[in-house]
Amino acid sequence: MKNITEELRQQIKNAVLGSVKKAVEAGELPELEVNDVAIEIPREKGHGDFSTNIAMQLTKTAKKAPRLIAETIIKNIDFSNTYIVEATCAGPGFINFTLDSKYLYDAVRIIKEEKEQYGRINIGNGKKVMVEFVSANPTGPLHMGNARGGALGDCIASVLDAAGYDVTREFLINDAGNQIEKFGISLEARYIQLIKGADAVEFPEDGYHGEDITEHMKDFIAVHGDKYIDVPSEERKKVFVDFALPRNIQRIREGLESYGIHFDMWFSEQTLHKGGEVAETIELLKKNNCTVENDGALWLKGSVIGSEKDEVLVRNNGIPTYFAADIAYHRNKFETRGFEWVINLWGADHHGHVARMKAAMAAIGINPDRLDVVLFQLVRLYRNGEIARMSKRTGKSISLMDLVEEVGRDGVRFFFNTKASGSHLDFDLDLAVKQSNENPVFYVQYAHARICSMLKLLESEGIMIPDVNAVKLELLERQEELDLIKKLSEYPDEVRISAETLEPSRLTRYVQEVAASFHSFYNACRVRGEEEGLMKARLVLVDCTRIVIRNVLDLLSISAPERM
Repeated sequence: MKNITEELRQQIKNAVLGSVKKAVEAGELPELEVNDVAIEIPREKGHGDFSTNIAMQLTKTAKKAPRLIAETIIKNIDFSNTYIVEATCAGPGFINFTLDSKYLYDAVRIIKEEKEQYGRINIGNGKKVMVEFVSANPTGPLHMGNARGGALGDCIASVLDAAGYDVTREFLINDAGNQIEKFGISLEARYIQLIKGADAVEFPEDGYHGEDITEHMKDFIAVHGDKYIDVPSEERKKVFVDFALPRNIQRIREGLESYGIHFDMWFSEQTLHKGGEVAETIELLKKNNCTVENDGALWLKGSVIGSEKDEVLVRNNGIPTYFAADIAYHRNKFETRGFEWVINLWGADHHGHVARMKAAMAAIGINPDRLDVVLFQLVRLYRNGEIARMSKRTGKSISLMDLVEEVGRDGVRFFFNTKASGSHLDFDLDLAVKQSNENPVFYVQYAHARICSMLKLLESEGIMIPDVNAVKLELLERQEELDLIKKLSEYPDEVRISAETLEPSRLTRYVQEVAASFHSFYNACRVRGEEEGLMKARLVLVDCTRIVIRNVLDLLSISAPERM
């Protein structure tokens, strides 16, 4: 697949490097080693299509004023076999490049040729990458952190897939450790209360008080009655957990699927303990002299993880901590299953754990640079201008499912990807359901629907979208037309940058810009009623816009309606 913006950058880089080489050979510049040329798109249209600050970067080694260097580069530059038509010096020494509009018409042909594949690139070269996200505590419903992490993680995975990586989406089922012990205790207490009465046993203060605990035990009693009332506690708790946990996991699975998230792998934490990987990892840390014993417990040395405090790996009762299991889990990702790159999405409250986990990877011989953690900030929901804490339907704390029910999947996924992961997100529930251009997802979907309606109407009149190769695209010369094509041409590069930065919020901004460019074009340029050649060229441009908007929304798992 083609990325014309990247091709343009490469042409400019090659032209600049060739010019520097030529100037050095002519003695106009001293011997220079130029490894890279930074190419930017200027914010102001008057500064050309692309710009570089290479002259400023070479000032120290060339021992010349940047403007003189820029003018020397411009004088020696060769535009042959490029889209470049002009290079000018601006300001203290920027070199601005103006391109032939031919590249825009070539971009239109590429979009029509690649269709639903347009925007897919290959910077990943099939590199095996795992994106692990949500990994919600299976003892309760999905909350707002899961909702934002889910939308971010799923879109990051989609962007990496579009960029040529071999992507696996994974959900870690935390079915071992303290929370499962607490889950069993909570189920047991509720079971006894339902059989013997509320005063028969005190419900643990730090237990799970949700209605789902009561619901599980009522369903259990409907099948088994009081059969387990006199069974030993440990055996009884295991039976209850084995009954309730799969039900919770299934609810999580169904909830995430209704949210548009489908995991390739649901990985059980228990398998790490049962398969001996936690024990193996602890022994490896011991062997690498990374541990110390104290107070009957085994600790990971603070010096290993850059901390003043040691971290417990195995408690004095012989039970490994979650940290030990997490190190084993990441070792499993890299060594057992062979992922070359692992990306975790964690809430911002886990920021202190990032350095520890990376250091732990180094301690077991894994390059910590192969692990990336995307931290995402909290979400505040607003309704009627005030912070919303309760679901309209249930009157209880708003869960992911409540949010999807109130706003719709498209709105939730789009809004959660409108801000960078590291930014706090204020989610306006009223705006998210508004049928107006103020609502960004409505604005984008309406642009797509408007295009589809226009094309359908023209088709009913016998006006079909022509073959792009039979159209004179050079007739598209109004500024609104050129601006729209330029915006469409940037899509593959937006995918590249989103993949490199792990920031899918770029794509929601980008598709809003496409919609805005289309609306400007639509208001300024007629399609039907124009001279036939121009009408056909505009028809092709309109269809290219439809393709790009749909491709972006598909990537974000947001619907692209044909009618609204």
